[in-house]
Amino acid sequence: MYLVLPLAFQFAVLSRIGTLWIANWIIYGIANREGHVVNLTLIDLPGLTKVAVEGQPESIVQEIETMVRSYVEKPNSIILAISPANQDIATSDAIKLAREVDPTGERTFGVLTKLDLMDKGTNALDVLEGRSYRLQHPWVGIVNRSQADINKNVDMIIARRKEREYFANSPDYGHLANKMGSEYLAKLLSQHLESVIRARIPSITSLINKSIEELELELDHLGRPIALDAGAQLYTILELCRAFERIFKEHLDGGRPGGDRIYNVFDNQLPAALRKLPLDRHLSLQNVRKVVSESDGYQPHLIAPEQGYRRLIDGALNYFRGPAEASVDAVHFVLKELVRKSIAETQELKRFPTFQAELAAAAYQALERFREEGKKTTLRLVDMESSYLTVEFFRRLPQEVEKAENPAASNSDRYAEGHFRRIGSNVSSYIGLVSDTLKNTIPKAVVYCQVRQAKQSLLNHFYTQIGKKEGKQLLQMLDEDPAMMERRQQCAKRLELYKAARDEIDSVSFN
Repeated sequence: MYLVLPLAFQFAVLSRIGTLWIANWIIYGIANREGHVVNLTLIDLPGLTKVAVEGQPESIVQEIETMVRSYVEKPNSIILAISPANQDIATSDAIKLAREVDPTGERTFGVLTKLDLMDKGTNALDVLEGRSYRLQHPWVGIVNRSQADINKNVDMIIARRKEREYFANSPDYGHLANKMGSEYLAKLLSQHLESVIRARIPSITSLINKSIEELELELDHLGRPIALDAGAQLYTILELCRAFERIFKEHLDGGRPGGDRIYNVFDNQLPAALRKLPLDRHLSLQNVRKVVSESDGYQPHLIAPEQGYRRLIDGALNYFRGPAEASVDAVHFVLKELVRKSIAETQELKRFPTFQAELAAAAYQALERFREEGKKTTLRLVDMESSYLTVEFFRRLPQEVEKAENPAASNSDRYAEGHFRRIGSNVSSYIGLVSDTLKNTIPKAVVYCQVRQAKQSLLNHFYTQIGKKEGKQLLQMLDEDPAMMERRQQCAKRLELYKAARDEIDSVSFN
């Protein structure tokens, strides 16, 4: 089986003979070495065929080679290149393929079988001693059970004893007896596996620790399972609200983008709206004459048309109500958008779609109240300018007229075109003064009534309503997204497996 590790080690057996016997020897030998070893995968690959026999597709040759290569090319595979001793090693398909995928020979172990079936007078010493074909690791000769032994159910213990006796008593291989046999092969492979694992343990441990940190971080974002008692549920809700409010305030204060759009309302939209007011039409000569004449009634004004001035100013200031309300609405729209963005950016809220909706509704209701208060306040500013005019401005007007003109000529021109133009010009100057004042005071009123309140008390009413809810209602608010619950379970299982793998690695000691 594969370990729960980022890397898995495999034994890939390349041969054209009965490799299942070899597999049994290796598994039995490694599993009994000191009673325990690291689990591994042993893959008994099919022999490489030359031609397709009856019943096989023509592509069988290429398909088998492709499949075999897919295993032996893996850098974590240990290749057992098994060849029969009674055939020329130069014709070994296993050695040829192993050399192609492992040219340095670091992963290849050569195994010779059927040593007991060689013709009399011949031996495989040239191969076993590395003279015919040298590998980085030593060649190992083994003697498997014969078909007759298998038919007689000769067990592995007896077969292994017979193998030891064969090499010990062989005149050709006696001097190599301690480096021959399936027991030695199992020991050799186990030692090699341990050395590979030992070399890679630091990188494996580092990768496991990194994966554990990532999973723990993701679990923190996903949140822990919901508690059952009402107190803990209320605490969770308050923590979610605080997380949202923190992000919302960051948008307003500049830590996140969005708050600058409010300044854009004051710096661009409001001045542009004030410049577009139809004051030129309102203060045209024709309209000034009409308003002043209507204000005089049956008795024309004697010195200055005060009622005419007041009506012209009131009419002009009435136009300022539109930009004032538009500024309130524009900031309200920005605040609503920031609430939406803040909810979307609050990771802790993603698992609670029901609570998201209730939080958004509560925030929007609060913003609506702030907007109404903002409109009332900004319109009061406009009304205040209408209710009391700046007297000092108008007291200067007669003096300026006297300096500019002859008083006698002025009286004679009182009902002429120049007189009405002067009235329109005076009103225009005063409205400009008021416009500059409102351009500064409207933003202050909007910030005080809307932005400041949103920062300080956006969820105050919501908190009051939550405090009145019972445990069952709180649990309904924390109705979690099923996909989020499944994701948390998957992360928790993976985290448990990674920690188990780390503990297993930590517990392994090499002598």
